[in-house]
Parts: sequence; structure tokens; C-alpha cells
Amino acid sequence: MQILRCVALAAALALLPGVAFSQGKTAPKDAKLYFITPHDGQKVRGGFSVRFGLRNMGVTHAGDEYQNAGHHHLLVDVNDPVDPKEPIPQDKSHLHFGAGQTETFLELPPGAHTLQLVLGDARHYPFEPPLVSEKITVRVRQSATAKQ
Repeated sequence: MQILRCVALAAALALLPGVAFSQGKTAPKDAKLYFITPHDGQKVRGGFSVRFGLRNMGVTHAGDEYQNAGHHHLLVDVNDPVDPKEPIPQDKSHLHFGAGQTETFLELPPGAHTLQLVLGDARHYPFEPPLVSEKITVRVRQSATAKQ
């Protein structure tokens, strides 16, 4: 009986680190996430296209467990860093592209807005360490039809 307890305790202790850190998968060191368009500081009018770039990893659907692959999340006007131990939230500031999309059409109110990309794994957790793009700022101008 004592041996059985020792084996059970050893198994439980061996699994603890995996439970505590099983969320984020490791990304290749040379992986890079970036914006193709728009560019930092770009002035846009009304709705505009946003194209995502990813180097040395693949893009897949949420739920698909492929090594070195994930799906995009676009953070709009988010100041807080992502928590690698929590799934990326889904709300108006954290946009999910779980179907493997690599671009979107975004409509934002006039003014300055920040954009940042985060790559998530099959369950929407950031990779470890988080694979994020540089944060860019776009300036949305009021559309000509809105002035009238």
C-alpha cells in the first residue's frame, strides 16, 4: 500500500508543472508577426483593410492542433499586455480570426487608434513567450460623406 501511495504521489508531482504551464505552446525563436497594411502612422479614411503577416509559422483554424501554427487576434486600442496564462479575450477590442483569416476590413471612429496582432494557439492562448506584432497607430479621418 505504501508503494502505491508513493507511485501516485510521484505521478501527481510529475504532472503539476504540465498543468501549471500547459496553456501556451512554444513558438519558434525566428517567428515574426507583423502588419502588411496599414503602416504605422498611416492616415485612413472610413473603413480600411488590415492584412496580417506571419513568418516561420503557419496559420490554421482555432481548434486545430498543429505544431508551429496558430490563428490571428487583432487588438484594437488595447494597452494591457496579453497574459500568457489566460486565453485571449473576445470582445470589441480583441478580435478573433479563428477561421484562419489573414485580413479583415475594419471600421473605426475618427481619431487615433492602436492596432496589435497576437498569435493564439488552438484554444486561443498566446504562445510562450507571446508572439505579438509591434503596436502601430493609424489615424482615421472623418469620411467625406460624414461631413455633409
